[in-house]
Amino acid sequence: MISTAAAAETARKSLAHWAEQAARPLTLMEVCGTHTMAIHRHGILSLLPENVRLISGPGCPVCVTPQGQVDQIVALARQGEATVATFGDMVRVPGSTSSLERERALGADVRVVYSPLDAVALAEALPSRHVVFIGIGFETTVPTVAAAVIEARRRRLGNFTILAAGKRIPPALDALLASGELRVDGLICPGHVSVVIGWRAYEPFAQRHRLPCAVAGFEPTEVLEAIVALVRQAAEGRADVENLYSVWVRPEGNRRALKTLESVFVAGPSRWRGLGIIERSGLLLREEWSDYDAARRFGVEEHEVAEPSGCRCGDVLRGILAPADCALFARACTPESPVGPCMVSTEGSCAAAYRYGRRRGQ
Repeated sequence: MISTAAAAETARKSLAHWAEQAARPLTLMEVCGTHTMAIHRHGILSLLPENVRLISGPGCPVCVTPQGQVDQIVALARQGEATVATFGDMVRVPGSTSSLERERALGADVRVVYSPLDAVALAEALPSRHVVFIGIGFETTVPTVAAAVIEARRRRLGNFTILAAGKRIPPALDALLASGELRVDGLICPGHVSVVIGWRAYEPFAQRHRLPCAVAGFEPTEVLEAIVALVRQAAEGRADVENLYSVWVRPEGNRRALKTLESVFVAGPSRWRGLGIIERSGLLLREEWSDYDAARRFGVEEHEVAEPSGCRCGDVLRGILAPADCALFARACTPESPVGPCMVSTEGSCAAAYRYGRRRGQ
C-alpha cells in the first residue's frame, strides 16, 4: 500500500508508464460514493494521463433510490401514523412534490438516526408510537438493518417496522456492463461493500466482461494504487480481480454479516434510478419477517415515476454524463436547492463535483 507523498509520486510515474504501454484510451469507473468524494477532494483527476478517464458509477445508495420510492417514503411521512427514522442524507432528497424535510416542517415526525438500532431504541422509548426505519443501503448497511429487525423481535416490539430498500451492487454492475451503453475498461470496486461480500463476488462478471477489477481503500494513495493496477492490467491484457484492501477485505467477505443479512432478506427485483428494474438486485424481507414490512402495514406502494424535469441524475449514475454537463448543475441545482439526489448525498457525484471540482475549475 502506498503511504507517503514520495510513494504517491512513484505511483503517478508508474501510472504514466502503464498508460503509455496501454496505447489506447481507457475509461475506468469507481462505484463507491466514498471513493467519489476522495477522488474529487484530493484532486486525483488532475493526476491522470491524457488517455485515462475516470467516471463515477451507481455507488451512492441514496442516489440510486428511484423517484417512486422517494415518493413512497414521503407518503409514509405524510400519513402521520408513524415516526419516520432515517439516515440524514435522505431527509433532503426531493420527491415529485415534497421531501421528508418539507413534510417535517409541516408537522410530520421525521427523525435522523445514526444506526438502525437507534430506531429500535426509539420504538422502545415510544411504545404508543409506531416507528418506521427507512432501510436504504447496500450490502454494507443492510446487515445492520437485519440485525435491527432481529433485535426488535427479540424485544417483542410491535411498533417497529422497516421500509426495505436495500440493494446489491454486483447485479447492478453486471446489468450496467451488459447494456453496452458505455465502454468500461476497469472497475474500482467499493471497499466497504467488499468487506461484507468479499472480493470473489466480482470474479464472475470480471471474467464474463473481461474487465480488470481492483478493490481499493479510501486514502488518496490507495485509490491511485488501484488506478495503476487497472491500467497495468489493461496494458498486459489481463482481467483479474486484485484485492488492494487486504487489511479488511477477505475472499469470502464477512460471513457473519452475510448470514445475518440472509436470515432476514432475500434477493429480488429492484428498481434503480437510471438503470430500471434489475433482477436479484434488491434485498426484500423474507415472508417470515413480513410483520416488519412498513409498506405492507401502512399501504404505501412504490410506483414508477419520472425524473424531475431536466434532472440527469440517472445518466450520471450510469457514467454517460459528467455532473458539470447537466444543464441544471450549479445553476438550478445546488446543494442548497437540489433538484436530484446526486446533489444531496454526501456520496453523490454531483455534490462532489460541485464542492471540489468547481473550486479547482474542473
